[in-house]
Amino acid sequence: MTKHYNVIIIGGGAAGFFTAINAKEKNGDLSVCILEKGKEVLQKVKISGGGRCNVTHACFDPKELTEFYPRGKRELLGPFHQFMTGDTMEWFEKRGVPLKIEADNRIFPESNSSQSIIDCFLNATQDLGIDIKKSEGVSSFQKIENEIWKVITNHNEYTCDKLVVTAGSSKPMWKLLTDLEHTVVEPVPSLFTFNIKDPLLVDLPGVAVQNVEVSIKDTKLKSTGPLLITHWGTSGPAVLKLSAFGAVLLAEKEYQYQVIVNWLSCNKQQALDVLFKTKKTEVKSILEKRSPFETISKRLWSRFLEVCKMDGQTKWADVSNKSLELLAEKLTATVFHAQGKSTFKDEFVTAGGVKLKEVNFKKFESKLHENLFFAGEILNIDAVTGGFNFQNAWTGGWVISEAIAY
Repeated sequence: MTKHYNVIIIGGGAAGFFTAINAKEKNGDLSVCILEKGKEVLQKVKISGGGRCNVTHACFDPKELTEFYPRGKRELLGPFHQFMTGDTMEWFEKRGVPLKIEADNRIFPESNSSQSIIDCFLNATQDLGIDIKKSEGVSSFQKIENEIWKVITNHNEYTCDKLVVTAGSSKPMWKLLTDLEHTVVEPVPSLFTFNIKDPLLVDLPGVAVQNVEVSIKDTKLKSTGPLLITHWGTSGPAVLKLSAFGAVLLAEKEYQYQVIVNWLSCNKQQALDVLFKTKKTEVKSILEKRSPFETISKRLWSRFLEVCKMDGQTKWADVSNKSLELLAEKLTATVFHAQGKSTFKDEFVTAGGVKLKEVNFKKFESKLHENLFFAGEILNIDAVTGGFNFQNAWTGGWVISEAIAY
């Protein structure tokens, strides 16, 4: 027998649960059901932030917050005025999940465990009487008589008044939406690290450099921040931000491109001035004793000397100006050839999804079909790392709950 709900939410992730809980709290008479194709819900929440769940980010100005979204910047400005990062913090803390702001402005549960967020959601859905149906993969949905939605899964048939799709980066779900004449922007990976094989990086995994400038040659793509050397190349906030904003272009290049790293975030002449000054003041010291740049560790400094073919045992007084010029060039404009990418941790984020022009962001509702709503990564919205993708999910879920509660 077909069961009817006021609201069906496809996708048992962050956006789905947030939508369901807020809608039910606003209108206790609503019948709400979450359909999840997997055996467990909230799996992405579980692994996010290294298992700690990076809930949101301590950026409290809506316009400033939109700058962290390569796709969705303009569309999210209005919704962020309705539900922001501070609202997110208040929401969780009111429900017994104290949060903390870390030095880099990322916000986590004080427990340092994503299980705190999962338990909060599961307890709320249980208390509110929200149905959660696992292993219910949706195979189709369509409008039938009286503007009712019919949803067919691998096990059952359902009907509902309002349908919310929060299925994340789901190609099968995107296919169902294209069948409803929605346009889906072809998804490509975002938030990835650069695969680079280069003598400068060999055997230096774990070495981090602060305030690095990273750019892609022959493009306008550029970002700054910490860079981390890994077993496979480079990572860290500077690289991840660049991968997010360059997701479409780098995919078009088939992940073959040249990366320029300015390790000092200054120009060549400024670096050269420091080297010349060191040559004058550290006359009797040997080159490899220490780096004259505080952000460059001794290990990395020794590697720069190697690749510039400079003997680390040479005294500063005996170094030629030509060698220092070569070193300054390398420090401010190292060119790497990137060949491929690696997923950032276990968090797979994509650029792509439902075309934003087809969505009314006052409600996160389809412009093509009344009472069809979208939130989270099903939309062509994504952000840099730091809690911003979750904030998109919370904001979308909140706005939808306002629209569907009454």
